[in-house]
Amino acid sequence: MEAIQAGLRGVLRLFFAVIIICAFFITAFILKLRHKSDLRARRLAYIANVQRHCGLLVRLCNVQVRVKGSPVAGTNFLYVGNHMGFVDIFVVSALVPALFITSQEMRETPVLGDLCEMAGCIFVERRSRTKIMGELNVLVDALKQGFNIVLYPEATSSNGEKILPFKKTLMMSGPHAGKPIQPACINYLEVNGEEFSLKWRDHVCWYGDMPFTTAMWNMLTTKSVTAELEFLEPIYANAETNRSEVANQAFHSINSRFRPVVTRPEAVDVGVAEES
Repeated sequence: MEAIQAGLRGVLRLFFAVIIICAFFITAFILKLRHKSDLRARRLAYIANVQRHCGLLVRLCNVQVRVKGSPVAGTNFLYVGNHMGFVDIFVVSALVPALFITSQEMRETPVLGDLCEMAGCIFVERRSRTKIMGELNVLVDALKQGFNIVLYPEATSSNGEKILPFKKTLMMSGPHAGKPIQPACINYLEVNGEEFSLKWRDHVCWYGDMPFTTAMWNMLTTKSVTAELEFLEPIYANAETNRSEVANQAFHSINSRFRPVVTRPEAVDVGVAEES
C-alpha cells in the first residue's frame, strides 16, 4: 500500500513539476528576448525567475527549510557551500538571489543544460586547468557588477557521508573582486519524518553514477524533507591572501556544522582542500 501511495505521489508531483518547468522555460525565453542586448538586466531577470520557480518546486516536494543566521549584509558576496544534489540547489536558489556556477559538462547534458542556461548559470570547464584563470576573471567581473554568485567548491555532489575536498582557485574570485566569501552549510535533518540515514539518502542525494531520472523520481515520491541552511561567519580576504588558507578556512567552517548521513558504526573521514 505504501509503495502504491508513493507511486501516485510521484506521478502527481511529476505532472505539476512539468508544468512548473515549462512555465520556467517560457518565462525565461520571454526574458531573453526582452533583454537581448543587456546582459546585466537579463541576468537580474533570470535570477528573479529562478527564485520564483525554485520556490514552487520546494513547496511541491514538501521540503521544509530551517534557516539559521543570515548572509552578510550591505554588499553582494560569493556564496560557498556543500553540495549533495539538486534538492539543495532548489533550496539555495529559492533563498539566495544569485548566479550559479556549474560545469561545462552540465551545459552539454540534454534538458539540464538548457535549464542551467535559462537560469543564467556561469559555466566553467573543470576538465581543463588551462582555462581556469580566464574563468576566474569572469566571476570577478560578475561580482564587481553586484551579483551574488554561488560556488560549490567540491566541484561535484557528494553522497552525504562527508564534505569533499575544496577546489581553490575559483574561491579567490571573491577576494579578487573585493567581496566577502559567505560560507553556508546545508544539512538534511529528516526524510519522511525519520533521521537522514542510508535508508533515505538516495531520496535527496544525487551522486556518482546515479541517473538523473532515478534521483528525480526518488525525490518526487518522498513524503517530506526537513533541510537546514545555516549561514556562517563571512570570510574577508584580499587578492594577496594565500588561496590554501582561504579554502581551508571555508572548508573547516562548513565542515564543523555538517551533519553527515547516519551510517553506523563507520566513522566519517575529514577531507582537506585540493589544489585546483
